[in-house]
Amino acid sequence: MKVRLFSALAFALMLAATGVTQPAAAPATAAQAQPQPRSGGEQGFGMGMGAGMGEGRGLGGTVTEVAADHYTIKDGTGQSYTVHFSANTRIMRQTVHRHGQGEGEGREQAVMPETIKPADIHVGDTIGAMGEVDESAKSIGAVFIVVVDPERARMMREAQANYGKTWLMGKVTAIVGVKVSLLGAPDHAAHEFVADENTTFRKRREPITLADIAVGDVLRVDGAVKDGSFLATSVSVMVMSQGGTPTVPREGAPAAAPR
Repeated sequence: MKVRLFSALAFALMLAATGVTQPAAAPATAAQAQPQPRSGGEQGFGMGMGAGMGEGRGLGGTVTEVAADHYTIKDGTGQSYTVHFSANTRIMRQTVHRHGQGEGEGREQAVMPETIKPADIHVGDTIGAMGEVDESAKSIGAVFIVVVDPERARMMREAQANYGKTWLMGKVTAIVGVKVSLLGAPDHAAHEFVADENTTFRKRREPITLADIAVGDVLRVDGAVKDGSFLATSVSVMVMSQGGTPTVPREGAPAAAPR
């Protein structure tokens, strides 16, 4: 399965813009690198852009060429895209303050991105670009470009490799008993997961149950493949913030799924 890297970049950039504090641990073998206790949506890795903006509105990857009016990047599938920019393109760098030893060690504070010049982006940087994507031309006219913090970019790549194995995210298309079907946000493919008595659910810090999930909801699911099915250990309903950014709850004890 190939998942476009931008799906992971996008949410990290959102976090950077809102100054969210979170654990800085690398993603474990469980659900992508979200909160290191969890692994996915909450820490800002692997959240599909499809939940927050229209398809074809952004992409991202590693810079392979820098020119006067464009960058060439290679995305998570190995495809190359041209990122066109102009004087009207907003170009920023994600900055993260990492605590050293002592109190607060192992945590990081994402702060507002800083504005940079086009020449400040170099080959090897990981960037996310928002704008209209032309798939036939393999290009994007970027209105916004962000250079992603290198450590976060590494964690995103690891998270990407775990999509469909330890975490899922997408819009609910059907619910039959304890089986939930999703349209994956990162890959726009069909996925399914099942819940059991140990699965927990939450929305806006509040515990909910499987019965509260509805078709059309966008979910972040952590779990693992067991006996050929993705068994969910935790499910979070993503909600839209006032700024239109999809978020997942960070607090609150989730409730168990109904038996």
